[in-house]
Amino acid sequence: MSSGETISYVYRMIGPAGVALAILAVMGVVIILKNWIFLFLTARDFKRAAATMALSPGSLDALLCRYARNPVMGIIGDVLRTHGRHSDDLKAEVAYLFHLHFSRTQRDLSILRIIALISPMLGLLGTLLGLSGVFRTLAVSSSLNTSAILAAGIWEAILTTIMGLTLAIPSLIACYLFRLKLKGFHLAAIEYGYRFLDSMSGPGLDERPGSLGGQNRGDGHRDRAANA
Repeated sequence: MSSGETISYVYRMIGPAGVALAILAVMGVVIILKNWIFLFLTARDFKRAAATMALSPGSLDALLCRYARNPVMGIIGDVLRTHGRHSDDLKAEVAYLFHLHFSRTQRDLSILRIIALISPMLGLLGTLLGLSGVFRTLAVSSSLNTSAILAAGIWEAILTTIMGLTLAIPSLIACYLFRLKLKGFHLAAIEYGYRFLDSMSGPGLDERPGSLGGQNRGDGHRDRAANA
């Protein structure tokens, strides 16, 4: 059987709904793999940065420069640079910055959730289209062996339902697992934001030339002086 005949046979079995499901499956696999790698590397680098910070609290500026591409460290760095200028609500600042730094991941998870929601519907649509073709064939068939025709047609028709559920279940599981991971990053950014702000307010850290602490504390003193 040539490749063209194989493609034609597969298309006859799954129909247009099955083709749509196959495209969604490729998209889902790419999204899952890409974000799994991204979140794994983000967690690994952040753990290393947090461990280094615990051993050497004075290395904050160097860590922020070294892990500048890490989104969680980027959020913490932005919080340390801007905290107190626009708002004293650290949680609100982290929520805003989290949306900025993880915008692509959140967009991908929204697409993954859409795939999980519409896959069973496409599978059901393919099954209904297949069954309609089976009954149309039965209506014009003069064969007495209608049970064999019906069984073969239904077997082909339910393939799209199986495809839809096979795609929807892992997509939904991956979507919720990734969201839990993002929630953990969000909480970590808040926790370490408080820790780093407290460490920067310690004696001797505020007057470091060019340090984030000196910059933020200076801005805070100027703001309080202006308000007075």
